[in-house]
Amino acid sequence: QVQLVESGGGLVQAGGSLRLSCAASQDIFSIDAMGWFRQAPGKQRELVAVSVGGSVNYADSVKGRFTLSTDNAKNTVYLQMHSLKPEDTAVYYCNARRRLNFYWGQGTQVTVSS
Repeated sequence: QVQLVESGGGLVQAGGSLRLSCAASQDIFSIDAMGWFRQAPGKQRELVAVSVGGSVNYADSVKGRFTLSTDNAKNTVYLQMHSLKPEDTAVYYCNARRRLNFYWGQGTQVTVSS
């Protein structure tokens, strides 16, 4: 079982920045993939960014604005978000996959005002 705890959400104006953090309860070297998803009201949950095997893949909508990074010593994954847009407003969820098991954090709200 992997527990994930997110932090760092909040309210920001368009064009601003936020950094989300996701602390894992276990060594992230033991985790096959870690990433971030988001879900806006009335929409399906969508992938934002995922790190697999040392490579990071981003959704087209966030490329060039968001950066996923990891701190292995702290078992923490970050999502640095710049040039935020109102359409980035959503609940952001940290996700971890180990073998065939998926784990989710509780989510953190990001609201971007225009």
